[in-house]
Amino acid sequence: MDWKLELVFVPVSDVDRAKDFYVNKVGFNADYDERPMDGLRFVQLTPPGSGCSIAIGEGLNDAPPGTAPSLQLVVSDINAAHDQLKTNGVDVSDVDIQDWGHFVYFADPDGNKWAVQYLPNRPNG
Repeated sequence: MDWKLELVFVPVSDVDRAKDFYVNKVGFNADYDERPMDGLRFVQLTPPGSGCSIAIGEGLNDAPPGTAPSLQLVVSDINAAHDQLKTNGVDVSDVDIQDWGHFVYFADPDGNKWAVQYLPNRPNG
């Protein structure tokens, strides 16, 4: 039996601001944005090529904004990822080259932390 991680909740204070950041600055796809009932808004966003999405919204969980665990994306070209984020106005770190991989780091407007990783010894990163 496969166990697939397909959705991670990211607590944010302003859903529209966070959606704009993830879609227009980071480049996630906006898959779903619905209010199934009063007090509940569910927004699902997916990084291009990913089998796992994030969910932001209202009434989804009790975690304070900005307290998501460190999240990580994997890319096949760390320099292209860095350039895309920087060009789109994301406050992104310089490329950090480590023996086990290359990384860039950024945070969303609420302070949820992200790492972007490239693994040079793995096909397609």
